[in-house]
Amino acid sequence: VQLQASGGGLVQPGGSLRLSCAASGSIYSINYMAWYRQAPGKQRELVAAIASSGSTNYADSVKGRFTISRDNAKNTVYLQMNSLKPEDTRVYYCKMVIRARTYWGQGTLVTVSS
Repeated sequence: VQLQASGGGLVQPGGSLRLSCAASGSIYSINYMAWYRQAPGKQRELVAAIASSGSTNYADSVKGRFTISRDNAKNTVYLQMNSLKPEDTRVYYCKMVIRARTYWGQGTLVTVSS
């Protein structure tokens, strides 16, 4: 199984970006999908997660601004990021739990700057 993340880039404060992460390989069902982010020298932190039931949870710092969603037919998870702030500048990683094994994407850089 491989995860391919995309959608990062440079955006001005107040702007929007949508991240995507697609899984490929031997996949039957994906139990858990999530986005994490990490600043240099800091621990990776959970941004948002979505279970197979569709239930979601978000970090307090992104509630009301970010939305996680999934397309099971495409084995893809999305993160819609609105009202971006400079402090959202991080490398964003997707994570999926597939048949009790954890997989990570390669990371995509989001830079929020004027």
